[in-house]
Amino acid sequence: MTDPYAEFSSLKFDRPASGVLRLVLDAPNLNAVDPRMHRELADVWPVIDRDEDTRAVLVQGAGKAFSAGGTFDSIEAMTEDHAVRVRVMREARDMVYGVLNCAKPVVSAIHGPAVGAGLVIGMMADISIVGRAAKIVDGHTRLGVAAGDHAAICWPLLCGMAKAKYYLLTCETLTGEEAERIGLVSKCVDDPQVQDEALRVATALAAGPASAISWTKRSLNHWYRSASPIFEASLGLEFLGFGGPEVREGLASHREKRSPDFEAVGRKNPLDL
Repeated sequence: MTDPYAEFSSLKFDRPASGVLRLVLDAPNLNAVDPRMHRELADVWPVIDRDEDTRAVLVQGAGKAFSAGGTFDSIEAMTEDHAVRVRVMREARDMVYGVLNCAKPVVSAIHGPAVGAGLVIGMMADISIVGRAAKIVDGHTRLGVAAGDHAAICWPLLCGMAKAKYYLLTCETLTGEEAERIGLVSKCVDDPQVQDEALRVATALAAGPASAISWTKRSLNHWYRSASPIFEASLGLEFLGFGGPEVREGLASHREKRSPDFEAVGRKNPLDL
């Protein structure tokens, strides 16, 4: 039979337990998400949803990280090309809705840095297992764009508005332990146990009543669907920002490993939008 995942060459797949599909982010620079991986992370979910051999999904990163987020080159391409921004915005939307609408339960195993597009999958997963020393960062505003992607649709529901605003506005790093304390993730374990615990949970879900689990997921995710206008607005504002001056300074500061100087950009009051 034809492998339905053969076309997703930037992702790795295996079946570590009966009914469990493991999706591994495996790329240079701590599993940084290049344009091809970004597209495949958006497109793979309908394929998984139709896969009769899969009853649960486990997502993890290879090596020392879950994901370091988008590559500098892919970010730069968005700042320079309107067509690229539109394409990547569609992919970002499809990535969030793909995990949300997939009938199969999704478990994420988060260790090391978890940033950007990789963090989308980690946080949108139905169950997130995280290592104590994991480093969770939503760095959108540090880059110079609005916190779009997944953040507005789920962080306020997961950890409350006060904590969501604090971490999304400041871009401070959350350890796995703190993420569990505020309710951002499902469960925190010692770092060496992350993969085993996530596989245990995924295996238990795969062995459970598929319809009952799927329908419970679908019902609960109506909380996210009700926030779709918020998500769409944040996504649009994020990609509007990719065409502005702040992101160019943010990207330059990342590349030069220095603090950004947004005051020098001469930005206008956001209320002028």
